[in-house]
Amino acid sequence: MAKALSHPVFARVYPRIAAFADAHGSIEHRQEMLAGVRGRVVEIGAGTGSNFRHYQPEVTQVMAVEPEPRLRALAEKAATEAPVPVEVVAGLAEELPLEDDGFDVAVCSLVLCTIADVPGALAEARRVLKPGGELRFYEHVRSERPGFRRVQQVLAPLWRLPGGGCHLTRDTERAIQEAGFTVKDIRRFYFLINGRANPASPSIIGTARPST
Repeated sequence: MAKALSHPVFARVYPRIAAFADAHGSIEHRQEMLAGVRGRVVEIGAGTGSNFRHYQPEVTQVMAVEPEPRLRALAEKAATEAPVPVEVVAGLAEELPLEDDGFDVAVCSLVLCTIADVPGALAEARRVLKPGGELRFYEHVRSERPGFRRVQQVLAPLWRLPGGGCHLTRDTERAIQEAGFTVKDIRRFYFLINGRANPASPSIIGTARPST
């Protein structure tokens, strides 16, 4: 399996999309996802490193895995300005270049929508977590509203083309549960920008632990 994925158009556009979302509320969502995180963290699909500045001093190390080389370069720059130690490495979510049972927390932030093999990626997250570790997630998902979901389904094929393979209709909570995690808490909401919804507005933030 390749250790990198190239999405040159998406990689050029995504930093602006992420900055726009952060300016309209995504920063608060990231902070909510990371509240109380401590110890050693693996961030799966780190993108441009937007989460790095939100880690608190209780975090001893972040290993950030990102397969897209242009995004990874931006993450490496963000790592130099992070308040905690961050190491950015190349790798796929489905094949993390990390040891078993090595991390207290795994973070998936706006990434499970694009990963080709979600069960494989979540199995890898479980593999690298210590016993009793946590999965923290912030993702846009399939709407629970039938009308809104039909719009997502219609737009999904076109959305994936410029979105680096982004899927609008994934049931991420169910995928997490089917991967052997128990969801401990979850908040479902619509991320509205200037009071308006878009096809990726349905969102979840939560915490899960490997089932025993």
